[in-house]
Amino acid sequence: MNPLDSIKGTVIAGAIIALAITAVVSSYAGFNSMGLLRWAHIGAGVVWIGLLYYFNFVQVPALAAAAADKGGPGGAAITKYVAPRALLWFRWGAVVTWVTGAAYLAHIGWFLGAFSFGLLGTPAPNGNAIGVGAWLGTVMLFNVWVLIWPNQKKILGIVPATDEEKAKARRVAFLASRTNTMLSIPMLLFMGASAHGLLF
Repeated sequence: MNPLDSIKGTVIAGAIIALAITAVVSSYAGFNSMGLLRWAHIGAGVVWIGLLYYFNFVQVPALAAAAADKGGPGGAAITKYVAPRALLWFRWGAVVTWVTGAAYLAHIGWFLGAFSFGLLGTPAPNGNAIGVGAWLGTVMLFNVWVLIWPNQKKILGIVPATDEEKAKARRVAFLASRTNTMLSIPMLLFMGASAHGLLF
């Protein structure tokens, strides 16, 4: 069976290749187990932010176009089959991203320093960049679980809602999603700056 025939097989094959390359490279440079945690953080972040961008750049405009196309197929297939699955990966990608990032910061002794901008605990190098990125990610995680997901459940019919409640839910979820898209831009900048000194 070809592992590329399923997404599970593809991901497992990719992980095996990554670990095999790591084993070869680490025999020369030494193995860093915290690198696996950082790798999980980055991978989950790609899933989370990738889906955030998919929703904002692809799905929302496509649903608007489908609604405007009076003779077209409409957006029922997207809302019935695509959106619930994408939202599952989106919300859990957010959790895994935040938890692995927090665990990494805690392990290297920067958790309190990052979230207090150096007032508590060990301050992180490159100024407060990691703290800015961590706080923006925390606000975005809050938006996913407190504003976007509960309102999407109403929109998708997972929980009962009147037409008026659905209209309000659409607006709240839309604005929270757009807020997260806006915040993702400085968040990615400051996360990169914390590790690579892009700004400081």
